[in-house]
Amino acid sequence: MNNTYTSLVNQTFHFPQEGFDVSDEGYLQFNEVDIKKLIDKHGTPLKLTYLPKIGMQINKAKNMFANAFKKHKYEGEYFYCYCTKSSHFSFIVEETLKHNIHLETSYAYDIEIVNKLYQRRKINKETFIICNGYKQKNYTSRIAKLINSGFKNVVPILDNKEELQAYKRSVKSATPFSVGIRVAAEEEPNFPFYTSRLGIRAKDILEFYVDEIEGYEDKFQLKMLHIFLNKGIKDDIYYWSELNKIINLYCQLKKICPELDSINIGGGFPIKHSLGFEYDYQFMINEIVGNIKKACKKAKVPMPNIYTEFGSFTVGESMAHIYSVIGEKIQNDRECWYMIDSSFITTLPDTWGIGEKFLMLPINKWDNEYHRVVLGGITCDSHDYYDSEEHINEVFLPKIKTTDKKEEESNKEPLYVGFFHTGAYQDQISGYGGIKHCLIPSPKHVIIEKDKSGKLIDWVYAKEQSAQSMLKILGYLR
Repeated sequence: MNNTYTSLVNQTFHFPQEGFDVSDEGYLQFNEVDIKKLIDKHGTPLKLTYLPKIGMQINKAKNMFANAFKKHKYEGEYFYCYCTKSSHFSFIVEETLKHNIHLETSYAYDIEIVNKLYQRRKINKETFIICNGYKQKNYTSRIAKLINSGFKNVVPILDNKEELQAYKRSVKSATPFSVGIRVAAEEEPNFPFYTSRLGIRAKDILEFYVDEIEGYEDKFQLKMLHIFLNKGIKDDIYYWSELNKIINLYCQLKKICPELDSINIGGGFPIKHSLGFEYDYQFMINEIVGNIKKACKKAKVPMPNIYTEFGSFTVGESMAHIYSVIGEKIQNDRECWYMIDSSFITTLPDTWGIGEKFLMLPINKWDNEYHRVVLGGITCDSHDYYDSEEHINEVFLPKIKTTDKKEEESNKEPLYVGFFHTGAYQDQISGYGGIKHCLIPSPKHVIIEKDKSGKLIDWVYAKEQSAQSMLKILGYLR
């Protein structure tokens, strides 16, 4: 039979590929994890986090920057920071810290996490803490307390000119503390706003430095320029234009600010949301490093250290959401609905909010014929559906039942569907453990890691959310 789901994948993509394979028994494997075994043990809906992938991603980026530095004989250092807002969970952040990285924060409560990590000896007072965001007093005061307590590498990134005054008043460090400046980027042409709301306009930064920072080097020093582009790190005119602006600004400032020694290019590396994903990470890193070196040589200034703040790249590919198809509905001649045992709005809110596409594959029935379907969640919201993949404006999945009499036994097993590389932002946006649309519960969450011998083990981080927990939040239980 040449119209099986297996044949569709093999005709469309190179398969198997890194992270994905099908076992001899016909079940999808995710990073060599037996998903069917997990389903049998834990049921569905199910979230799983494969922790080893985090270290793999961090080391991949570190190695590629090392290669680029060697290629260009680059004279600065590279610092990998994890963007905590991608996933604040302790098991995620502590896993990243096993690989000698630093942290980037976004809000006041992140600093409480930093304090807990220090108490647990997961970080020390040499760890870089890059503090981003538009900051209220509860954030600036916590940053000041970190600096006053002896954290040597806390770098508040000034989002506006007034922010510096908060540190002037509250930081009592005996040695000069460091600050950075976020440069307001121009948004891409199709964005509704011309300039980002975040950061200080590039044309104002030189004057701001001369008026507010120069001459106070014994109290605070400008150490870093920061930029982040919403669109991500892409090989197009827009990205290179914005990157070169901050490089040229660094070169101008460096001539009058000897303390300035770093450029932070933020995050923005894409992750695989399709089996057809193609992105040349090494090429992009080589070009970034090469552009910075070229501009510095031309301006005759030292090359800066380079910082990145990878969030999605760090944690995104470590998670998967697994669902069962609990019903099939033929609503008209063209639309066949597969109903899942959860909701896209509540578990994968980016699919609903911004039309994000995740890598979607069936777990079983790869030898069944395939057809076009629409996946539907169980809320009463008409927008709770998934109907297109990144590489095509349709969804194809195996037929639930086969007409082959030899395969009648497989008809008794439900179709399981997995959404992969879902580890960034989804829990934060949906409100983990809170009230969900139609009171759909958060699914069971299973962590997969390796023990000291290298054997994979799994443990339950959180059971499926209970009715009682929701009733308590809603005030029905006192």
